[in-house]
Amino acid sequence: MVEGISAAGKTTWRRKHASDRLVPETFPDDRHMQPTVGRETARYWTNWNAKRWNDAIALEQSHDQAVCDTDPLKLHFLWSLWQIGEAPRSQWQLQLAESEQAIAERRLGFADLYLVKLIDPDVARQQRDNDAMRPRDRFDLHVRLQPSLVRWYQTLEAALGGRVEWSLPKVPPYHDRCAQNPFRFDVQKFREFTAALVV
Repeated sequence: MVEGISAAGKTTWRRKHASDRLVPETFPDDRHMQPTVGRETARYWTNWNAKRWNDAIALEQSHDQAVCDTDPLKLHFLWSLWQIGEAPRSQWQLQLAESEQAIAERRLGFADLYLVKLIDPDVARQQRDNDAMRPRDRFDLHVRLQPSLVRWYQTLEAALGGRVEWSLPKVPPYHDRCAQNPFRFDVQKFREFTAALVV
């Protein structure tokens, strides 16, 4: 799983190292018609995230490995929005409950390896400005989210006993570096991890 803010260099790395086994970040066509809060909204996004997880599992079965553009669990995004005051805690709690249920049902889970690319915001701005082909209308929001993103994955790294790398490697990870996570569908581990985020 590859993660980082907009213009961090994720797309360039994926094109070079994972084009044949990539699960791209996608969004439902009707997302702009959805309300921003409520249990149905939490269920809507959890179901979409579960679809991406299922796509990753299918690719893993056919190619031995899948590389996801952003975490299919995607829960870090709403948590980070809450941390910077852009989403209510109540919506985080609804999304958390829906995600936990999906993990219990094995429709979502923890990845085997997380590659998190950190970048200086000024460097990211330069890279954004040099790439006129991609619209980045939420770039400033992504910059604001990076400290929360870091805390999320630091907490996850501690909870999983590793499995987070803080760069995009020059050589893509192979099976010896990303054996299947024994906590992939561990609800108790998920609860411990998310509880550590809100203390």
